[in-house]
Amino acid sequence: MSRPDVEQRAVELRAERVPFVHATVVLADRPTSAKPGDEAIVFGDGTIEGFVGGTCAESTVRAQALTLLDSGETLLLRITADPADDPSHGDRLTVHNPCLSGGTLEIFLEPVVPAPLLLVHGDSPIAQALFALGERVGYHVRSGAAGELSGGAAVVCASHGRDEEELLTAALTAGVPYVGLVASRKRGEAVVASLEVDEGARGRVHTPAGLDIGARTPEEVALSILAEIVAERRRTSGRPVEQQTDEQHEPPGTAVDPVCGMTVATVETSLHLDHEGVRYWFCGSGCLRAFAADPAGYLSS
Repeated sequence: MSRPDVEQRAVELRAERVPFVHATVVLADRPTSAKPGDEAIVFGDGTIEGFVGGTCAESTVRAQALTLLDSGETLLLRITADPADDPSHGDRLTVHNPCLSGGTLEIFLEPVVPAPLLLVHGDSPIAQALFALGERVGYHVRSGAAGELSGGAAVVCASHGRDEEELLTAALTAGVPYVGLVASRKRGEAVVASLEVDEGARGRVHTPAGLDIGARTPEEVALSILAEIVAERRRTSGRPVEQQTDEQHEPPGTAVDPVCGMTVATVETSLHLDHEGVRYWFCGSGCLRAFAADPAGYLSS
């Protein structure tokens, strides 16, 4: 995939609200197969489109890129075969990859994460205020209906009694992280009690929606709802994956290559081999072939 193809693909993914990491080679000290300006896109399942180096470098890029999708933070990744190379500092992470042929790569990783989707049902003054304020605090706001909840981070029903039960039930069934109902406490409890879902699901409905900040105007109520959504949102550190030592356990979603010791992502697109009922993951085909030829030797060591 050429650079213009990668750039066009990135434009399409932004329009489709698909999260990805844009990887760009900014330094390549020979011998390396990549050169400055090479680009690739890393998807959430570990798939890579484009080129930023051979299989070993690609495996390192994949593992680090997947840690950044939740946080949205950028990272300058330095991949080198020299263990005496400059250590990580600031926004740069240095990874020592013994599989490299001796060169050094620096790759800028930029997560492209779509704004969280807030679905608002209704045309009340509070609903209109949510549209106005939601965009300003970083949400993508659009009208919500029972059949259009895919990808929503939050659903707020502010319709003054119109089609509430259907929307709330659909949102709970779809697993939308935040579900809010704008209503008085008494009416809200009655609506929630009528929902044909289990008690645990009913307990997930926020009603009256919003934090108790003494809100009175539609704008203040909308502000309290947005504050509650922000408070409820799941946060992750998004920290880069450091190289593992023998005393450390690999973080979820990664494993250590038993041949070279590299940290690799445990996604189906990564190279792996099942041996005696256990799956092992590899940075490249060379390590996989070496392990396949003598599994006992590498496991004993």
